[in-house]
Formats: sequence, structure tokens, C-alpha cells
Amino acid sequence: MAVPKRKTGRAVTHARRSANSKLTAAPRSICPQCGATKLPHHVCGNCGHYKGREVIVVE
Repeated sequence: MAVPKRKTGRAVTHARRSANSKLTAAPRSICPQCGATKLPHHVCGNCGHYKGREVIVVE
């Protein structure tokens, strides 16, 4: 079984793990009914439409 000869330093460990901590903003799309920004493949929270039809009633 492979055993490390030396302790891995803190900087090396953090540099290796830093690639997983990068956050990206969620993609946005525009609602064709009202023009508000919304998440793709989700019901528009402003007008309640999804794929050209009204799914929920928003007052």
C-alpha cells in the first residue's frame, strides 16, 4: 500500500481543493410572456406562465 513520505502542506491542500469552491451564478432566461428574468425550465414567478400556458395564478 502506498504511504506518503512527507506531510502535505496546508497550501498544497487548499490549492487542490480550491477548484471545487468556485461558485457560478445560476443561468437566467427571459419569460416570453412578461419579459421578467426567471430560471430556465421553471414557472415564471411574475406572471405564472410556463411553456406558453398559465400554470399558476399570480395576483
